[in-house]
Amino acid sequence: MALKKKPVTGMKDILPREMEIRDYVIRLIKETYGTYGFSSIETPCVEHIESLCSKQGGENEKLIFKILKRGEKLKLETAECEADLVDSGLRYDLTVPLSRYYANNSSELSAPFKALQMGNVWRADRPQRGRFRQFMQCDIDILGEPSILAEIELILATTTLLGKLDFRNFTIRINNRKMLKAMAAYCGFSEGEYDNVFIILDKMDKIGMEGVQEELLAAGYEKEAVDRCIDLFQTVTNDIDGVRYLKETLGDHLEAGTAEDMETIISMVEETKTADFTMCFDPTLVRGMGYYTGPIFEISMDEFGGSVGGGGRYDEMIGKFMGNDTCACGFSIGFERIVMLLLEREYTVPSAAKKKAYLIDKKAGPEKMKEVLLKAEKERDAGYRISINVMKKNKKFQKELLAKDGYTEIEEFFAD
Repeated sequence: MALKKKPVTGMKDILPREMEIRDYVIRLIKETYGTYGFSSIETPCVEHIESLCSKQGGENEKLIFKILKRGEKLKLETAECEADLVDSGLRYDLTVPLSRYYANNSSELSAPFKALQMGNVWRADRPQRGRFRQFMQCDIDILGEPSILAEIELILATTTLLGKLDFRNFTIRINNRKMLKAMAAYCGFSEGEYDNVFIILDKMDKIGMEGVQEELLAAGYEKEAVDRCIDLFQTVTNDIDGVRYLKETLGDHLEAGTAEDMETIISMVEETKTADFTMCFDPTLVRGMGYYTGPIFEISMDEFGGSVGGGGRYDEMIGKFMGNDTCACGFSIGFERIVMLLLEREYTVPSAAKKKAYLIDKKAGPEKMKEVLLKAEKERDAGYRISINVMKKNKKFQKELLAKDGYTEIEEFFAD
């Protein structure tokens, strides 16, 4: 019986055309984020299961690829629960590993520390367009900076990168976890109900205001609190005026300075941006991760129909490793989705070396082979990418395949 040739469900093979774009995007990421002072780091793909299951990762903690203990530590016969079998897992994002990394290495790092991480993560999710079980993430984080300068720089750096990739007219949606909690308190929900209420609110884009209202009532929440919540969301606007309205309406429920910080982030980014995008205050934006503590943001693109990146402030996560809290804020782009959109646009990598293919007659002798090899080296020195191939019987089909890989210029060499 032949072995299976297709990848495991949720994984994919990457063909040369896509790999060329991926390599270019990675180079541009490093170059662009480097100009903002971010330093590349790397963390292991395997983390302690306790770290991954610390109730910080939201729904992602249900999607962990868990790893069995090895050797004599694996005792199947006496195991009574999962903890007896599992001691580690594949990371589902780069933020949890970064928090552990900083706690372990903070004495050797600058303050504040600006980190750039790129690497694969794994989630046992249902595969769909732009979503795989193994996928590349690209994160920038600023650790140790308590001011909103961190949020402003993260948004500017990320949007500058997207602008260099020719993305335009996209939207950065922004909200604040403190505002979400203040709105929930104002509406009459108890603190213990916040997380579940937020999960339902997060569905606003998919099921609409009426759907959210129905789901909140079906979950057993008081009608008065639900009605007040819906009225609030129907009244608030998606701009700075909406932030000011909530400041006035929420009163003492809202922590002092929160609204002012949101105003400053939105206005400062709008006034200093280099890319073509819009800042939009979205009071329904939740972000699924439980570790967010302040401003949160997402990138929305109409051509994708959803989020292609996001992030926010998580001031309490690193403290779970160090014992004392460290201010932290990060932004992650959906690398796979960005690459997918570029492929669908038939994006051409700028200033890529011109490709040229040589087809050699299979009857060509050593002298002709030497002539071709020397010419290829000369053209490579001139900036060409040269692919040398033996001429096939079906030359037309061979040329079609080469053209598909970008080799539109083809030179043939025949035996003397």
